[in-house]
Amino acid sequence: MPVNFNQHELIPVIIQDETTLQVLMLGYMNEEAFQKTTTEGKVTFFSRSKNRLWTKGETSGNFLWVKSVAIDCDRDTILINVRPEGVVCHTGTTSCFNNDQSKGFVYRLQQIISDKIDSNDEHSYTNQLFRRGINKVAQKVGEEAVEVVIEAKDTNDNLFKNEAADLLYHYLILLKAKGCTLEDIEEVLMGRNG
Repeated sequence: MPVNFNQHELIPVIIQDETTLQVLMLGYMNEEAFQKTTTEGKVTFFSRSKNRLWTKGETSGNFLWVKSVAIDCDRDTILINVRPEGVVCHTGTTSCFNNDQSKGFVYRLQQIISDKIDSNDEHSYTNQLFRRGINKVAQKVGEEAVEVVIEAKDTNDNLFKNEAADLLYHYLILLKAKGCTLEDIEEVLMGRNG
């Protein structure tokens, strides 16, 4: 469904992190900015203050790489899911709405783990464990699970939270080793909920 630029010179564009689904910013596009965005794969707005096309990151290098584009039912608002390269806001925060929060960070962590493994980072514990093979990764998840059970039976909440974090971290490495993602597991859980 095409965007309705005939009735509106500028269309609002919501930018959302593809991994965490956090809303990062709002900008505006004219038809030329939209075409450039979809052709080049990085977000270009029409800057009202500069009165010209402006590619996000053209001076900072913090580009917004397009992962998907959705158009609302009235065809007058665009939602773009992106993979941000660096911070988004000029103030140095992840989001222009100052809504940084831990919710959704597990998905960002999943991406960080994947990047360390895919780039074969020799100095990364994550990559080193992954390269030791599925048996070592699975063994580590088992060890962490036992430590969670032990701490759950005690009263030190801080130790329990840290062991639970270790388990989740190693579980994400195991998912990567098995070629799965959290989204795959969510689909199974959603199917069970029906």
